[in-house]
Amino acid sequence: MTQEAHVTQGPLTTEAGAPVADNQNSETAGVGGPVLVQDQLLLEKLAHFNRERIPERVVHARGAAAYGTFTLTRDVSRWTRAKFLSEVGKQTETFLRFSTVAGNLGSADAVRDPRGFALKFYTEEGNYDLVGNNTPVFFIKDAIKFPDFIHTQKRDPYTGSQEADNVWDFWGLSPESTHQVTWLFGDRGIPASYRHLNGYGSHTYQWNNEAGEVFWVKYHFKTDQGIKNLTTEEAVRLSGVDPDSHQRDLREAIERGDFPSWTVQIQVMPADEAADYRFNPFDLTKVWPHEDYPPIEIGRLELNRNPENVFAEVEQSIFSPAHFVPGIGPSPDKMLQGRLFAYGDAHRYRVGVNADHLPVNRPRATEARTHSRDGSLYDGRHGGAKNYEPNSFGGPFQTDRPLWQPTAGFTAGTGSHEAPVHSEDTDFVQAGDLYRLMSEDERGRLIENLAGFISKVSRDEIAERAIANFRQADGDFGKRLEAAVQALRG
Repeated sequence: MTQEAHVTQGPLTTEAGAPVADNQNSETAGVGGPVLVQDQLLLEKLAHFNRERIPERVVHARGAAAYGTFTLTRDVSRWTRAKFLSEVGKQTETFLRFSTVAGNLGSADAVRDPRGFALKFYTEEGNYDLVGNNTPVFFIKDAIKFPDFIHTQKRDPYTGSQEADNVWDFWGLSPESTHQVTWLFGDRGIPASYRHLNGYGSHTYQWNNEAGEVFWVKYHFKTDQGIKNLTTEEAVRLSGVDPDSHQRDLREAIERGDFPSWTVQIQVMPADEAADYRFNPFDLTKVWPHEDYPPIEIGRLELNRNPENVFAEVEQSIFSPAHFVPGIGPSPDKMLQGRLFAYGDAHRYRVGVNADHLPVNRPRATEARTHSRDGSLYDGRHGGAKNYEPNSFGGPFQTDRPLWQPTAGFTAGTGSHEAPVHSEDTDFVQAGDLYRLMSEDERGRLIENLAGFISKVSRDEIAERAIANFRQADGDFGKRLEAAVQALRG
């Protein structure tokens, strides 16, 4: 669905529509004299220019996006009643934004960093947002630690630069990060392009069917272009030569009709299996091994149209994991629970309280019917309709059917509880499994990448603590890393 461009023919006008006589020279008191306040075109242009930017995203600031189509290829009605997943062959318009995480809006694309994979489905029951990454896990398992973690990745309040001391101090003191750090410093830590990476929902989500049965689900988007990565040396060179490499690659591929696509898979766990599973199924630092819950192919995602205006459609696009549709809902994942609030709150601050009214964000296959009115960006869509519910004037009404099923099994008192520990839950077991899955060449590059960064810390105890976490994941991993760091630190 292409947005109509504004008419470009005819006289240039002010924002109020008055013709502009001279757009080359400001009004002055005579030739060479001072500029006059009465030149409202000048003041209008400068005032608007000063306000053309909105606050950049605190994380995921640097990104690119495209529109596309999701096609369902398997009957999944036994697991969910979501209408966009109701019929094999059904197609749903989508909008997918890729991003780096830690860098600011002006940073380079080819850096060692997770990649955001934020996908909006414009369904007939409202927009469904799946906000994930190119890794199936994350650094932490509880949202209360997220601000602390991001502060370590951003600029130090004293030096104004990212500091290895801060990064490794936090990771070393947070051993749950060991699995994701092993991913990040492996070969997939620097994708060659946005087309050559996998996407993951990362969190566990609830699916529920017409009978009210509950299933826990994880999403996988496997690139049909094949995985392709950059070495550290290749990335350093590319970042200097073409900081916009990933954005340019995605845009140009779509322009020439080489539409990137992903095979969509899910893992499905019946709800009654969660309590006794060997790993906490709601722990974002863990995966569900495929031998336990094999991925099931359900669809195909294709990107086939570029945005027409980057600011309007990419910068002002918003995604929230709280945007569910009937048949899909949250899980007890503590990171997901925090994000259900934080994402919407970030958008209300960054874009405006009515950001959902913008064309890229509003539903396409249905109509939003709310009583939320006024505030920044409000477009007057409600006219004079009543703004409360219930009312007897024909206003929208509640359905009395929740989008998702209640989550049972919680009987303890309130308090700051740690997540439940399952039989094989440790912070290191899956990081060790990942290391042992790698080829010898992959392990060598992983050690080199980690050692290069750890060697930059200023205090020995920070380096030793970081190495100790990897040693607990795998003895060989820790031994080789320790030797590599010692060699670099002299």
